[in-house]
Amino acid sequence: MLKRKTSGVVRAASRTPLLTTVAEKSVDRRAFLRGSGLAIGGLAALGMTGGTVTRANAQEAVARAVDTVKTVCTHCSVGCTVVAEVDNGVWIGQEPGYDSPFNLGAHCAKGAAVREHAHGERRLKYPMKKEGGVWKRISWDQAITEIGDKMLDVREKNGPDSVYWLGSAKHNNEQAYLFRKFAAYWGTNNVDHQARICHSTTVSGVANTWGYGAMTNSYNDIHKSKAIFLIGGNPAEAHPVSLLHMLKAKEENNAPLIVCDPRFTRTAAHADEYVRFRPGSDVALIWGLLWHIFENGWEDKEYIRTRVWGMDQIKDEVKKWTPEETERVTGVPGAQLERVARTLVNNRPGTLIWCMGGTQHTNGNNNTRAYCILQLALGNMGVAGGGTNIFRGHDNVQGATDLGVLSHDLPGYYGLVPGAWAHWAKVWGEDLDWLKGRFAMLNGPDGQPAVDADGNPRSLMNENGIPVSRWIDGVLEDPANIDQNDTIKVMVLWGHAPNSQTRMTEMKTAMEKLDTLVVIDPFPTVSAVLHDRTDGVYLLPATTQFETRGSVTASNRSLQWRDQVMAPLFESKTDHEIITLFAKKFGFADRLLRNIGMESENVPMIEDLTREFNRGMWTVGYTGQSPERIKLHMANQHTFDKTTLRADGGPCDGDYYGLPWPCWGTPEMKHPGTPNLYDMSQSVANGGLPFRARFGVERDGENLLAEGVYTVGSEIQDGYPEFTYQMLRDLGWHTDLTPREKAIIARVAAIDGFDVSDEEIGEAEGMAFPSDYDDRVSAINWKTDLSGGIQRVAIKHGCAPYGNAKARCVVWTFPDPVPLHREPLYSNRRDLVADYPTYEDRKFYRLPTLYASIQSKDFSQDYPIILTSGRLVEYEGGGDETRSNPWLAELQQDMFVEINPRDANNLGIRDGSMVWVEGPEGGKVRVKAMLTQRVGAGVAFMPFHFGGHFQGEDLRSKYPEGADPYVLGESTNTAQTYGYDSVTQMQETKATLCKITAA
Repeated sequence: MLKRKTSGVVRAASRTPLLTTVAEKSVDRRAFLRGSGLAIGGLAALGMTGGTVTRANAQEAVARAVDTVKTVCTHCSVGCTVVAEVDNGVWIGQEPGYDSPFNLGAHCAKGAAVREHAHGERRLKYPMKKEGGVWKRISWDQAITEIGDKMLDVREKNGPDSVYWLGSAKHNNEQAYLFRKFAAYWGTNNVDHQARICHSTTVSGVANTWGYGAMTNSYNDIHKSKAIFLIGGNPAEAHPVSLLHMLKAKEENNAPLIVCDPRFTRTAAHADEYVRFRPGSDVALIWGLLWHIFENGWEDKEYIRTRVWGMDQIKDEVKKWTPEETERVTGVPGAQLERVARTLVNNRPGTLIWCMGGTQHTNGNNNTRAYCILQLALGNMGVAGGGTNIFRGHDNVQGATDLGVLSHDLPGYYGLVPGAWAHWAKVWGEDLDWLKGRFAMLNGPDGQPAVDADGNPRSLMNENGIPVSRWIDGVLEDPANIDQNDTIKVMVLWGHAPNSQTRMTEMKTAMEKLDTLVVIDPFPTVSAVLHDRTDGVYLLPATTQFETRGSVTASNRSLQWRDQVMAPLFESKTDHEIITLFAKKFGFADRLLRNIGMESENVPMIEDLTREFNRGMWTVGYTGQSPERIKLHMANQHTFDKTTLRADGGPCDGDYYGLPWPCWGTPEMKHPGTPNLYDMSQSVANGGLPFRARFGVERDGENLLAEGVYTVGSEIQDGYPEFTYQMLRDLGWHTDLTPREKAIIARVAAIDGFDVSDEEIGEAEGMAFPSDYDDRVSAINWKTDLSGGIQRVAIKHGCAPYGNAKARCVVWTFPDPVPLHREPLYSNRRDLVADYPTYEDRKFYRLPTLYASIQSKDFSQDYPIILTSGRLVEYEGGGDETRSNPWLAELQQDMFVEINPRDANNLGIRDGSMVWVEGPEGGKVRVKAMLTQRVGAGVAFMPFHFGGHFQGEDLRSKYPEGADPYVLGESTNTAQTYGYDSVTQMQETKATLCKITAA
């Protein structure tokens, strides 16, 4: 549990065998290491020497220099620098990066233990397959051949969508990009990663409010905040170093910290005001706050007039949320919300922070939009110290999302429309017709080709794929109900912990129904043991990110470069090498890598991958961060200001650390990056921006463009739409384009005679252009111009390439244009279900999705307690790597449930006893009870990092020998239930029901 044990007495222990001898002694660190022998501490010691113990030679050690290598922690999204100490290729020690603007020499427990993550003895050491119920070692050649043959057979019989390629937030940017490109060449949009189940509702909600779906400011910019409003997050445990930035503002600015959470967390312990509210009532809480703000006229009226559209419709909804109604729904007294509202109004600019407590709901997109609207009402957007600071959970979940490892996007959020595919085909130098031929056409129920509303055949190339949150249903659903030609037959889990997903009882069934299950990971993960399969499972050892190099994007949109610390350990291979091996097997490696140099026979050049996505990702400004610029920043971290992130002198002078996107134009333009999105007080060339014009120029006869406000230095002193060549021509600015830029634009527009390479175009001086050139290229815009010229010219004249518009509070394309409170599917407040019902059942992302048909049933009598979940400081994600790390495994050895003492006393449960936690869909877990006031009466909390037990059964014996994590436990998601966001299919994990009984 969470208590130190001071004697040899074990309290009702469900101790896993690997730790039994340790626990019987003590759990203070020294006694732990003494008692663990080679089981834990001894293995770590062996790992430091590469697996063997030899006599030290002092003279040799002194003579040989120890190298230091900069890398980035592979846990949360803060982006802490790790300085690895490497002796003759062996990683022997580490220090935090004292020059890093992000961590300034600080580490959390996970960051301090990453060396052991790379050198871990519990890693997969070689490819394996399960045959006849036994794990057998195989070669890489055999693995690629057997798996590839199975996939090709399924592709032929069932179609390319019957193989699901699940990617990872643990890919670096280059690997993520190559992975999405690889899936396109295979011919499927059944590709996704962890962002779907952590911040997809953030991306959709935020992007549809003001343009980009990302953190607007930075951890460092919080230093300037006069107030900090945190809802649904626990940075003290989930992103510990980020808390240091928050505390700096709290201490130096006297910035009040307001924490809204159903649970009194370690972050809440630092709060000036803690607001406990009922899980799943975020929109009601925000509208309750805005009721006081609007009622008293405290909103920023001029800001709203010039930069916001639709606030009047928000006011109409907010009028309903009187203090009495808000308290009825949220449980928060009106007097407290009035006090919070006054605090926010009187301490501007204030920042608003949220994490998965706000996103993982069936109406998660409503939550994130409501948060944004609160900041717009207060005028806190586009200012230093303001913004929405959205803390991401994995080290590269931001980058992998940006690079398109998603079932509804291509790299750079280009979507799946024909124009987006045409753009990327040009970047790749690919025959678009060949690419189209890789995808299946959708068949109707009668076996004939399906058609859209206009009567056109439906290509699955242009249809959203199945999201990772629903891959289970992609296997189990009746094929007649799925918008693809067959169910999923082969599942590839690449760097993904399945226990981080809900409905694990059904997941077990789905895994057993697959033809083939492929796991690619440094660790076997719960994927190896959850099911009862005896055959058809493959485990392929991927390297950690410390065994390769490449860029990684922190939560604030800054790119950092990891250098390779050590050679791949055991028989593991890098993700990009494994992709190459599969591409060769499938016969398209030459096409996939036509623009990429090779370091060796099967290893693509990482820097060439960076340069290729630089050539295509104009939408979000991933074009100016060349490998050379990113590496220069890492080498000169000490030159960057620790609050503004701007370099003051040195070789990076004027740049913002990590070139946070958008970093406009080509690398040669030397754009410094954008530290704070939508900040009009800076010129665009200096990192400023207005809100993005991506929703048209008017709606219902009302202007959607900004009114009379603009970035510093803009020659258009009002709102304006996004830039096209035609707009440059209308302004007379098209003559600023260079001949080379014009030649590349001609090539993009497919003008005859310009189908040549960049090298052949050269400087293009004296090149003749056809007389109708301007007309033929008029539709080329800032997103599709591969020369970067349109962006360069717009910025030269002080304008943002994407236009200057108002943020919108009303998203007319969403199920709820104005964010509404809707009760969770499993609600114990039946009175509120009648007043605030969920959606009707509907179909999207290829699958039928249930809402009203679940909520119409009352489960509250049998399952009266609200169940929520979250993080611990010791572990990350599904926990496979951190529970396999001896230094972290020591700290938290038991899975548990937090129960309020009142509930526990009523149920006859004592602290430390074993209990069953069961959800209304039948999944149940056997865990240890922790009685605590952290949760209110009627609410229970479980962490989600555990796995390896399933409904009371210890699955340790099912792991490959030597690859089982030190600590196992039940997964909370076995007891979690069905429920998906109405826009993104984000899973619901924060507000379901359960019952708790003594075990």
